[in-house]
Amino acid sequence: MKKPYAIAIVGNSGAGKTTLLERLIPALKGKGLRVGVVKHDAHRFDIDHPGKDSHRLTTAGADTMMITSAEKLAMVKRHAASPPIEELLERYFSEMDLVLVEGFRGSALPKIEIHRKEFRRALICRGERNDPGLAAVASDEPLDLDVPLLDLNDPGAIAEFIASLFRSDHR
Repeated sequence: MKKPYAIAIVGNSGAGKTTLLERLIPALKGKGLRVGVVKHDAHRFDIDHPGKDSHRLTTAGADTMMITSAEKLAMVKRHAASPPIEELLERYFSEMDLVLVEGFRGSALPKIEIHRKEFRRALICRGERNDPGLAAVASDEPLDLDVPLLDLNDPGAIAEFIASLFRSDHR
């Protein structure tokens, strides 16, 4: 199995990680890349809802339940602890060129941190700890950094930065 290139988009809650991902996906696909996304949710989530067959099957005790159609599939798999991101990438994203990972700030993945001036908080990756995986910061204000500063409001430029990392990793 091929391991895809992955980069984590990290930042404080409400900073706009999902909004940025929504803009990056079509820009990266426009560069001919197959793009996957993993979203880390620190809270419990449920994609199968009461009254649906999938919920009935997981409630009955299925450890893994998959629902599939001609267009897509979804899987509910119970586990004791969240699997490491590296395992998820290898197992489920081998056919992707690039995987955008929302969250997983503690991983060893390269990261782009989102910073908004309205939060007035220290950077996660340059605050209490100096994360060597920080590849860039996307911000809406000037910052003095040891990594590239990207314009948070220019998703095309951020996509080009990510594509350049992908290309250098696949030489």
